[in-house]
Amino acid sequence: MDPIRLAIIGAGIFAHDAHLPSLLNLQGTFQIAAVYSRTAASAQALATAVAELASTKSAEKATTADVAVYTDLASLLHTPEIDAVDVVLPIPVMTPVVAQALESGKHVFSEKPIAPDVATAQQLMTHLQQPGQQWMVGENWRYESAYVQAAQLVRDGAIGEVKTCHVAFHLPMAEGSKYFGTTWRRSDEFFGGMLMDGGVHHAALLRMVIGEVASVTAQMANTSAHFAMPETLSATLAFANGVLGSYFVSYGWGSPWGGELHVTGTSGALRVQRGKIELVQQGETRQIPCAKFDGVEQEFAGFAAAIQQGVPHRNTAEAALQDVAVVEAMIRSAQTGKQQ
Repeated sequence: MDPIRLAIIGAGIFAHDAHLPSLLNLQGTFQIAAVYSRTAASAQALATAVAELASTKSAEKATTADVAVYTDLASLLHTPEIDAVDVVLPIPVMTPVVAQALESGKHVFSEKPIAPDVATAQQLMTHLQQPGQQWMVGENWRYESAYVQAAQLVRDGAIGEVKTCHVAFHLPMAEGSKYFGTTWRRSDEFFGGMLMDGGVHHAALLRMVIGEVASVTAQMANTSAHFAMPETLSATLAFANGVLGSYFVSYGWGSPWGGELHVTGTSGALRVQRGKIELVQQGETRQIPCAKFDGVEQEFAGFAAAIQQGVPHRNTAEAALQDVAVVEAMIRSAQTGKQQ
């Protein structure tokens, strides 16, 4: 089977650090045939990174000549040699590019969140896809081994009927870090800032393991001087299946325990962390083996299977919309003081 000829649209941090190595780990499945950025310098830098990293993963030496460089989006989208595009752009500018990509008929992988808010996401989803055209909205947490296994344990009844859950993440964004340098993540340039950007991961995790969220009540605060908007949020969630849960996240302050999900049921409990699950049954605790944290690579493998074999993938636009809806509801509850 011929590799999928893919173009990366966007040359930022996540394109370099996560998408590029994951795609090159799938050489033979994907061929990075082109890159796009608004500036020639950043596009060329990404093309160089593709060639350099590809050479470390293959006996054949790659060169930048193997990767076409574009600064004109329309030209790229009209190139018949490209089968699929990977849109990795800042949230405030991503939506119109995804719309153009969908209209071009190419297969589209676009990073999360699907859009800055529910209304924009719903409008984006009106762009009709052609028969067989695949659209995956990036959400690597739906492909992370520990989270997938936790969801399966719950479905299998390993802890009985689920009654409560609690998830907490302390994810401080230090001044001077590369992500702190991307000002759109810590400003009100788009709805919710980091609370939305990172929150969709947490919404995806909760929806995957526990179920759909029926209502939320939340508060948020600006606890860190280097953020221009609230970066800490605490919420109570009522799930459609009757489970009551709580959610906490802070991008201003850290904790030695990082982040974890606790789930309690009528006959046991789960403690879930990145790459680690503890299952408690009848008072005894055992560790559940988990694969490494490699959801980005796994979701790209799922994208390829959808394109080449028609295998349904987990990261649908509908699922991504619901992730945004949960986070938006929490932020609006905090803003209004009302249940959403």
